Amino acid sequence: MTQDTVISIFQQTLELLVLLISMMLLPALAVGLLVSMFQAATQINEQTLSFIPKLLVTLATLMLAGPYMLQLVATYTRQLIESIPTFIG
Repeated sequence: MTQDTVISIFQQTLELLVLLISMMLLPALAVGLLVSMFQAATQINEQTLSFIPKLLVTLATLMLAGPYMLQLVATYTRQLIESIPTFIG
């Protein structure tokens, strides 16, 4: 296993992680921004008002995108395991 191979595997892993994390964080970020704009307009400073919608959107995102995310991880893991013989020799 060469240094280039290790760097390539690490790069692919990081790309997959960024994709999975962004799928979870971007909807929560958008809802947080909308709730913050609502709080600024109405001058309501309640912490649970921003927490609960973000939690619900994150759970909904997990329910909707969870199978796709699991498929991505399973495919990457399968490809990584199948390429072990090429890494060895």
